[in-house]
Amino acid sequence: MQPDLMLSPAPIAPQVYQARRARLMHKLPSHSAALIPGASLVTRSRDSEYPFRQDSDFYYLTGITEPDALLVLLPDGSDQGGQCVVFCQDRDPTMEAWTGRRLGAEGVMREHAVELAFENAEREEQLKTLLSGCEMLYIPLSHPEARGLADDAYQQAQAAQRRGHPTLQGWLDIAPLIHDMRLIKGDEELALLRHAAAISARAHCRVMRTAAPGLHEYHLQAELEHEFVWQGGSGPAYSTIVGSGANACVLHYIENSALLKAGELVLIDAGAEYALYAGDITRTFPVSGVFSAPQRALYSLVLEAQKNAVAAVCPGATLHEIHQGVVRDLTQGLIALGLLKGELDECIKNESYRRFYLHSTSHWLGLDVHDVGAYRLDPETSCPLEPGMVITVEPGLYIPDDEDIPADYRSIGIRIEDDVVVTAEGHEVITSDVPKEIADIEALMADK
Repeated sequence: MQPDLMLSPAPIAPQVYQARRARLMHKLPSHSAALIPGASLVTRSRDSEYPFRQDSDFYYLTGITEPDALLVLLPDGSDQGGQCVVFCQDRDPTMEAWTGRRLGAEGVMREHAVELAFENAEREEQLKTLLSGCEMLYIPLSHPEARGLADDAYQQAQAAQRRGHPTLQGWLDIAPLIHDMRLIKGDEELALLRHAAAISARAHCRVMRTAAPGLHEYHLQAELEHEFVWQGGSGPAYSTIVGSGANACVLHYIENSALLKAGELVLIDAGAEYALYAGDITRTFPVSGVFSAPQRALYSLVLEAQKNAVAAVCPGATLHEIHQGVVRDLTQGLIALGLLKGELDECIKNESYRRFYLHSTSHWLGLDVHDVGAYRLDPETSCPLEPGMVITVEPGLYIPDDEDIPADYRSIGIRIEDDVVVTAEGHEVITSDVPKEIADIEALMADK
């Protein structure tokens, strides 16, 4: 029997992207311009390319999914913010017969609420006119194409200066301005994130029902990614992690080739990408469907820390505070299990817990799985959470195979991760459809 199809949310309307561009232009001075390139195709081998994925900043401002596009913003201080111009692929019947329809300039203006568009054949000449008199450029400094465009504009401005035109003074990074906007998600973005989370949760449940000794890690990966695409996602939002046994102690393990063995745990960190928005879930469960006593003890410790951290998510809280709460919970539990020696505060101060807990508790989530926005984990600079922010909460324990560790605990890796929206009232867990309580996991796995 085929799995049920989920109801998809509405796509983001072109007017939302238009409003974002206007907001960004209001942040820029007059006599400036912003140049924001989209992504290009990347060669995979010889004459084949990797599946195309649009640059997240460009997509956030346009909704355009074609390669080799360029957004130009020309602020003028008006209520509308200024003029928006997009350069796009040339219409080419021969290429379109091979690779599909291209929007062309008319299609960009018609379908994406863009005031003015040109095809790339006109880009060089039109940019000279559009940037004439510009005194400052704003570009994403990390984007090589943007740096090249800025260099070209500077050379042209130097020549124009000799004819009496204002000089281009230089360029600044526009990325922080865009990323401040992206940090707070609108209702339309939250709907897409909820859907990506729901697809991801359904895939994790499917894998719990599938797992059994004798399969390989890649069999579980196949089940996950089948569900992602079956439900309308583009595939995984990042490289799927399926780590069984000692492989679960490798934080970014992606070989996914080992045999699943009875008595071991398997850690799965995987999420679907839907309309470029990412889901991100980690669950850890027993290959045979039942936790052993040592596994149960460690899992319960991580679960309690994770649930406490989720409960702490609310406006005004900080990632630093949430992480420190997890560190205290895990350290206290490790001492109780005999894996750490000493007083709680001393173990936290000397960071002896880092032998078993190496990473931070949270990251932003959105168009990128590790989404944009500054990460500050010290108390002085950690920014307070606000409604509309979306974070992960993902404590873990990774017990090495060392002789000074009781044998029953060695080579056990556990991580539990949920996606959490900050709301005015507190928080919303958007990945709660996949179980994490021990009894619920065992019950689901018994229902093959």
